[in-house]
Amino acid sequence: MKTSKISHFLFLSLFVVLLSCSEDEGQQPEIAPVNPPPFQQLYDQGVDRYLGTITPISSTPVGPGVTEHVFNSADGPVCFTGKQFSMFTRNGSSNNLMIFLQGGGFCSPVVCAAVEEGIPFIPFGILSPNDSQNPVANYNVGYVPYCDGSMMSGDNEVDSDGVNDRFFKGIQNLSASLDVIVQNYPSPEKIVLAGNSAGGFAVHTALPLVRKLYPEARIYVVNDSGQGIGNPGGFEGLFTYWNAHAFIPSSCSDCIGSDGNLTGLHDYQLRQDANIRMAYISSKQDSVGSASMGGPAFEAQLIEAAIALNNAHPERFQSLIDNGDAHTYIIRSFNVEVGGVTVRQWLADMINESAGWETVIE
Repeated sequence: MKTSKISHFLFLSLFVVLLSCSEDEGQQPEIAPVNPPPFQQLYDQGVDRYLGTITPISSTPVGPGVTEHVFNSADGPVCFTGKQFSMFTRNGSSNNLMIFLQGGGFCSPVVCAAVEEGIPFIPFGILSPNDSQNPVANYNVGYVPYCDGSMMSGDNEVDSDGVNDRFFKGIQNLSASLDVIVQNYPSPEKIVLAGNSAGGFAVHTALPLVRKLYPEARIYVVNDSGQGIGNPGGFEGLFTYWNAHAFIPSSCSDCIGSDGNLTGLHDYQLRQDANIRMAYISSKQDSVGSASMGGPAFEAQLIEAAIALNNAHPERFQSLIDNGDAHTYIIRSFNVEVGGVTVRQWLADMINESAGWETVIE
């Protein structure tokens, strides 16, 4: 009798379980929504359209650990004059990576002041492997020369003077270079994404592409003298001329401010990606950056932008702003002191996550 009751109880329990399974049949467990990765809107707008599509036609050693990678101009990467484009890699002794974007002016519909050929790899300043105090001396390096005239963002061919075509292929030059870099250095622990002048501007063009290729790496974004301080309407006109609007998210109405500056874009990038640190390095009245508006106006807007970004992201954004009108620091003036700290040491504090990394404005 006791055994019969137990059997009856087990039968009823099994019946209830089966009934419950039958009632739930076809229903799927709820899955928590997954946030989109950083910069998904920019990918939707096509900024990554050339990644994985272009390979070098040759890769040749040109120095100790340094290789030059040359591209076929017919494939897309090319200087704005039509001259051949190449980039460089240098092997280091660590599992960290620096991507360096060189500068050299830009082209507008009115005037073109861009370099016509890329500057080859130069082992000075932040690129020196022999400076024991250089915080990235032993890093692997991807060096991207500049000769596209569009701050590494353009995708357009124009004839502004009725004589010579201009080939604004910056996004192809940059994408092809980044593909070479990721093939050579696929899994770095840290990435320093640095550039000066037009290359400083271009670190913000490159950031979403670098993040696409390295979704987990900590990225340190160093903008030397390319902060995007401009006149109202200036950058909109350039982006149209270069066909570069894909790098401005359509949902970000203040990425280009009413004052013409790109401070809103840099804020957007910091809000999008919690795994980056960002730095401005500049002089107060940069002789190149201030050319279109004058030194005092440039200084006021630069400091306003630096303070606003630091207030919004106090742990991840800082600025090093020197007196005077010098243009670029991390190659030519790496050991210059600003407010008692050298540019080199200030960047070391940034990259090493030192508590002493802070904004310095002379």
